[in-house]
Amino acid sequence: MIRYALKMLMGDRARYLGILVGVAFASLLITQQGAVFVGLMERTYSFVSDTPAPDLWVVDPDLEHHADSKPMLKQELYRVRGVEGVAWAVPMFKSFTKLRLPDGRRRGCIVVGVDDETLIGAPASISGGSAADLRLADAVLVDEADVGGKLGLTAHVAEALGGRAKLAVGDVLELNDHRAVVAGTFKIQPSFFWDPVIYTTFTRAVSYSPSERKELSFILVKATPGTDLGVLAERIRGATGLKAYTEQGFKRLTAMYILEKTGILINFGIAVALGFIVGVVVAGQTFYNFTMENLRYFGALKALGTSNRQLVRMVLAQAGVVGLLGYGLGVGAAALFGALLGGTALAFSLPWQLLAICGGAIIVICLIAAALSMRRVLVLEPGIVFRG
Repeated sequence: MIRYALKMLMGDRARYLGILVGVAFASLLITQQGAVFVGLMERTYSFVSDTPAPDLWVVDPDLEHHADSKPMLKQELYRVRGVEGVAWAVPMFKSFTKLRLPDGRRRGCIVVGVDDETLIGAPASISGGSAADLRLADAVLVDEADVGGKLGLTAHVAEALGGRAKLAVGDVLELNDHRAVVAGTFKIQPSFFWDPVIYTTFTRAVSYSPSERKELSFILVKATPGTDLGVLAERIRGATGLKAYTEQGFKRLTAMYILEKTGILINFGIAVALGFIVGVVVAGQTFYNFTMENLRYFGALKALGTSNRQLVRMVLAQAGVVGLLGYGLGVGAAALFGALLGGTALAFSLPWQLLAICGGAIIVICLIAAALSMRRVLVLEPGIVFRG
């Protein structure tokens, strides 16, 4: 019976393709918009992802996200080091400051200062030079993605440098009127925030920024082996009054702030909802029309003794095949879209959870389409086959 149902479905090519296109378009829209949304969310906390080593991030209790500026007194570092279960704790500085390029242009940038002694907190992937180069005089590391873009040189400077339009090792910058020398480049994930990122040592980063009494942006903590991170975070809070977050907790804090304070969730939610509605309307209507056109065949099957349960299985099989093919085509098109634009500024991430959510949405669409048709099949009188 299932085989006969599929022959009925594919025999009506126009409606079969119409249902398939409707489901595939819904799958494409839900997956593509969902992947862009997930990609944007991942970029909001990319700074946390790109910082290796720490088990906990200790911050001011009022901090709302990692880009929020609520510095702490440096004495807090020593208090955290004294908490039971802390193997080591190092300082990190992060601030917005003014940058002057070799061609004289000025712009804002983010300066990140890592521990002078251990260099813990420096990017894991350094493509030009090494983290140890930060110990050189006035040394800074710049993002490899920015040397020809946000930090690229204008034409007249490029001509003076023999046609070179990118920053290179040895070029001199000015950070808040302080000399800085490019010692290397690093690779990090694209960020939700658009300012270029520059790494240097903690002491040097503090000197690049206006003088303040509080100089400590974060404290990076490594727990002793076997220590429960949740318990250690509570100990730090109890001993210092500061908040301690795991990597996942700090990511969640930032992502939730962006979701609550911007319209990103609403905008992408509307796009996904439209994809779902389009799928229901197009697939449901076309599938219903297909069933109406084939009522005489269903009536003939009923007249021959086919039960309602078997007819329902036939309709569900038809909806299932269309749903599976449409889901595959839509997801494949969305993945191709992401791959083709992978080298651009597009935020695109396709985790398995998103594929599962899209699959669930397509199942619901197909069930709604099948339900609209099954009602007509179940109340069908077998005698319809004998009418003119």
